[in-house]
Amino acid sequence: MRGYLLGATLFLAGCASTPPGAVSPQGSRPYAMLLFGDHGYDLDYLEADERKPPLTLEQAIAVEREEWAEDKRPPAEFAPSAMIQLPDTGGYVAASGMMPVAKAMRSYCQTAQCDSAVMLGDNIYPNGPTSGADGISDAKRFNEILLEPYKDFGSIAPDFRIYATLGNHDWRTSREAALSEVRYLETTKPFYMDGIFYRVSPPGRPDVEIFVLDTEVLLANEKVYEAELADDGSELPGTTLEEPEPWTKPQNEGERNMVAWLEQSLRQSTARWKIVMAHHPIWSSAGSKFQQARVLRRLILPTMCKYADMFLAGHEHTLELHTDSCAAAVPGSNLPPLPQIVSGAAAKQRPVNSAFMAHQARNNPELKTSYAKGLIWGYVHLTMDGDQATARVFTTPNDGSGANVLEATEHYARRTGILPH
Repeated sequence: MRGYLLGATLFLAGCASTPPGAVSPQGSRPYAMLLFGDHGYDLDYLEADERKPPLTLEQAIAVEREEWAEDKRPPAEFAPSAMIQLPDTGGYVAASGMMPVAKAMRSYCQTAQCDSAVMLGDNIYPNGPTSGADGISDAKRFNEILLEPYKDFGSIAPDFRIYATLGNHDWRTSREAALSEVRYLETTKPFYMDGIFYRVSPPGRPDVEIFVLDTEVLLANEKVYEAELADDGSELPGTTLEEPEPWTKPQNEGERNMVAWLEQSLRQSTARWKIVMAHHPIWSSAGSKFQQARVLRRLILPTMCKYADMFLAGHEHTLELHTDSCAAAVPGSNLPPLPQIVSGAAAKQRPVNSAFMAHQARNNPELKTSYAKGLIWGYVHLTMDGDQATARVFTTPNDGSGANVLEATEHYARRTGILPH
């Protein structure tokens, strides 16, 4: 089974997009963003063991079936990811949705309002920039994986920017290499970064402010266990600690105080919409990230519950819509639910785990999952209009056409308008 749809607040298909230039009932122009993550899976940069020995289609599917069982997913629900045959070896590998998703977003924005985008990390697979250690220049890598899919996005709207963060794969080789990616994104249009964590309002839109965290660095300073599931898909207590690369650990006071920076920045902000984004989610549905999510909920969820409107993340190669009631994060506060959008399906496919999802929902009453789907490519279009945000989830077919399929639409009330001061 490829996707799960829960909750009564979801509105499916048929919701019209916001036309360019429309004015909200409150008199201010809506603001719309594309949300995509984990796009940097390029078949030209596969690791050697993914290319050779070449696998027949049956062998490639058998490998995925074995991984399905190892990940404790219900066997009867098995389905393979999109596959493609490599011309040079004849072997089959998981296909990339990088260009189809970019094409689908560009096509959608020809008829819908798109003022900017956010790129949610894991921008370069498999090992981020390498400073040439693998025999490939980062200039070539940046051009082909970062710029090529999105070079025309700057013409979508005046001052169109792609606000970026790094993910765990971007940090894989060294700090020097990761920071070279930051410098590239800081200086190359249409991208935007301002260090590994920053806050920014889009040009001419002081009513919208984006707060960007580097959760790979944040988590590197914490005790995080590797995620393990029982045969029934339930969470097992952690037994083995993750071992972060030494260069991902905080190197200065700013990095060590990222959580305090987030709280102070959110409290100081006068923006109407306060959007926090990072690579790692606080909730997800595939079953392999729940230990990281648990630590992040402890670190940043109380602050977001008190001061933010929404949290955006990638990391899971799925599309998901969640809300957290904030009852566990800030007990006794009676705060409005915090929405979280996971959009990490811009290149690689990953299934959700229905057994894990059932246990997670049963054991965490603060969580509401209204949509979660895996084994797809896609993105989310988010519009903020007056006191309401609308998330539209789009997938694009495995045929690479770049067609858009509207999967789900959900509406969220602006939280910061009713939060206690």
